[in-house]
Amino acid sequence: MTKRTAPFSPEVRERAVRMVRDHEGEHGSQWSAIQSIAAKIGCSGETLRNWVRQSERDQGVRPGQTTDERERIKALERENRELRQANEILRKASAYFAMAELDRRSRP
Repeated sequence: MTKRTAPFSPEVRERAVRMVRDHEGEHGSQWSAIQSIAAKIGCSGETLRNWVRQSERDQGVRPGQTTDERERIKALERENRELRQANEILRKASAYFAMAELDRRSRP
């Protein structure tokens, strides 16, 4: 599985979110500020809205998982998956060797 690189660097994301916050007062709503800035940086309004919402969660303004929490959960899920696979391999190997031992004992 190859990891896809994000089309926008973290610096661009941070700057775009900062621009939304700085120019929110010049627009009728946060959404109109998001749409205006998204058009200028070349991403969709929904993408920028997601960046703004995640930034708000990271700062504790909005409830939900922070970026650090999401990364930690992702790492734990990956580790859990790897441990389940290792456990399955060990279980099959144990059964294989148990059968081999039974075959060896049953032969005179």
